[in-house]
Amino acid sequence: MEFESKVLSRNIQEALYSLNATLGTAESCTGGRIAEAIIAVPGASNYYKGGIISYTNEVKENILHVPHEVLEAETAVSENVAKAMVVGACEALNCTFAISATGVAGPTGGTSEIPVGTIWIGYGSKEEVRAFKLTEDFGRDINLAIATNKALSLFLAYLREKHLAETE
Repeated sequence: MEFESKVLSRNIQEALYSLNATLGTAESCTGGRIAEAIIAVPGASNYYKGGIISYTNEVKENILHVPHEVLEAETAVSENVAKAMVVGACEALNCTFAISATGVAGPTGGTSEIPVGTIWIGYGSKEEVRAFKLTEDFGRDINLAIATNKALSLFLAYLREKHLAETE
């Protein structure tokens, strides 16, 4: 999976260069793995602004400005929190696009409503944020690797869609 993430990161780099855009990350359960994959490609400092590891709700609220009411009503593992983390990262890091991840990687922490393996991925810009939900549990390490690669592949598809829209 490491090879796959490096290929995805290189393709993201090319797309960001062509759009003259920047990227940031806001990660909870992935703990910086998405950022690590992005900076594995030489030249990332030209477009990657940085990342915020928001492992606690306090950091999600105070730095990423995720609304307290949303965290209380939906928990941190929700579509709206993943989306708010993207917007918050774009604002805090002054970047064009951001990727977020929030979930329960395991092996503990799951509930009947939000089982282990539930991970929400957010991606996009302040104006347009998308989200995707992972739901299967393959064990902590594999859950995190899958979330990282899925986040990169979703974001790359989004960038390619944006690039096509700009060239038409």
